[in-house]
Amino acid sequence: MRVSAFDFDLPPHLIAQSPASPRDSSRLLAVGAGLKDLNIADLPQFIRPGDVLVVNNTRVIPVRLTGKKDSGTKIQVTLLKPEAPGTWQALARPARKLHPGDRITFATGFSCVVAGKGQDGQISLAFAMSDTDLMAALDIHGAMPLPPYIKRNATGDAADRQTYQTMFAETPGAVAAPTAGLHFTPALKKAVEMAGGRIEQLTLHVGAGTFLPVKVEDTRDHIMHSEWGEITTTTADAINAARNRSGRVIAIGTTALRLLESAATEDGTVRPFSSETDIFITPGYRFKVVDALLTNFHLPSSTLFMLVSAFSGLDTMTTAYAHAIAAGYRFYSYGDACWLERADAP
Repeated sequence: MRVSAFDFDLPPHLIAQSPASPRDSSRLLAVGAGLKDLNIADLPQFIRPGDVLVVNNTRVIPVRLTGKKDSGTKIQVTLLKPEAPGTWQALARPARKLHPGDRITFATGFSCVVAGKGQDGQISLAFAMSDTDLMAALDIHGAMPLPPYIKRNATGDAADRQTYQTMFAETPGAVAAPTAGLHFTPALKKAVEMAGGRIEQLTLHVGAGTFLPVKVEDTRDHIMHSEWGEITTTTADAINAARNRSGRVIAIGTTALRLLESAATEDGTVRPFSSETDIFITPGYRFKVVDALLTNFHLPSSTLFMLVSAFSGLDTMTTAYAHAIAAGYRFYSYGDACWLERADAP
């Protein structure tokens, strides 16, 4: 499909710069046979006894760093994922100022060496420290890797350490939050469970590629970034048991949906999974396991807007987003949410 089919006008002021407070005070647009303006606290009304809600328990690492070359040139680095022990794939700005062998110092005793250069600002960085020591240094000197649409200074906002982390965050490894989970509070979780829903967890370490624009004209030419994920045998068994009892599988966020669909067989059985996935979902994809989706509002021409258009129909989502814009819904990571039902659900 032409990427232009997924474009729309989004006023910049609708991209949320901070989360709703409290978290469960966000708005919720229910998209089904019609559109309903609700609040996230109304989510339990959509839950049926026997449904299983699948959340992503990845934890965001504060991987954004500001340092200097030995020459004094200021460099901003965002670590993406480990390539080998002590070596990380990263994005750098300005990358043109860096060459293999250059040292970048972030603080006393905390530095790295450029091990290689790729395209589009990507580099490889070698740290002369253990993974444990690197994580400790990031906790002290790193900032949360917010998407570029959320404006912060180089050192970030200390509040983002908590607000850009879901209540389910357990397994460190993400460089972007699974943002649908940001709406959950203990009270909302309890209300969902009281309605008969069961919450299960998986892990997908969201990568910075989720922020990258689609630069091609046809979706068939887009190369999707890969992300590491895991679904344990226990989680897979719980999901399959729920489906066998006619319970629905509800993905809390596109990251949970992408991993579930990656792990599912053609008949919808979810297998244990521990690997990379680069699944790219566009209209025409046949969903195998996910019946409903809670997700935030996504940006024009993004892979995530393509995904929700595949899930609920491009015309439906175009109408829903036009309504959301007119009604002043807040978009993207810190924004409001929508409840979607699968267009071809039985």
